[in-house]
Amino acid sequence: MTEETLLDAIDKMEKAVEHVQGQFTTIRTGRAAPALVERLQVEYYGSHVPLQQLAGFQVPEARMLVVKPHDRGSLAAIEKAIRDSDLGINPSNDGVVIRLAFPALTEQRRKEYVKVVKHMAEDGRVAVRNIRRDARKHLEAAEKAAEISADELERAEKELEKITHDHVDKIDRALSRKEEELLEV
Repeated sequence: MTEETLLDAIDKMEKAVEHVQGQFTTIRTGRAAPALVERLQVEYYGSHVPLQQLAGFQVPEARMLVVKPHDRGSLAAIEKAIRDSDLGINPSNDGVVIRLAFPALTEQRRKEYVKVVKHMAEDGRVAVRNIRRDARKHLEAAEKAAEISADELERAEKELEKITHDHVDKIDRALSRKEEELLEV
């Protein structure tokens, strides 16, 4: 009983950590990365499709991203989606590929991004703590229903605390890596 609850909590916490790390990849650091544009929605033959399904990506140099559509007919739609996004990048289209030149970030913009990343990390920590709270409620209900003993409950709660601490640490480490990356000039 306690094992199932703990394993379920671990699984959910891992997903919360992965979600936060995935969010971090969408924050621009001054370097070109496909993660910045691959989830952009492109209007393609009347439906919205993620850019990663319509094109391949290359990073020939640190501040240049090349988007190569699988279908040349989608070039204009992809260019429009990139221009309309909040990336603040003007795409250049040569009829075959779209080139995105990422300008260096200003110090003020870097600090704003650090605040955004810290907020994302805090949301992740809150999600992990909510998972802990739900697991603890589940364990306490099992103890009240006499499915587990008080000693088992105490051991499970200690293990749950350790698991929570480990996952919050993972988020904190990812945050510090992203902060270093953002503040690197």
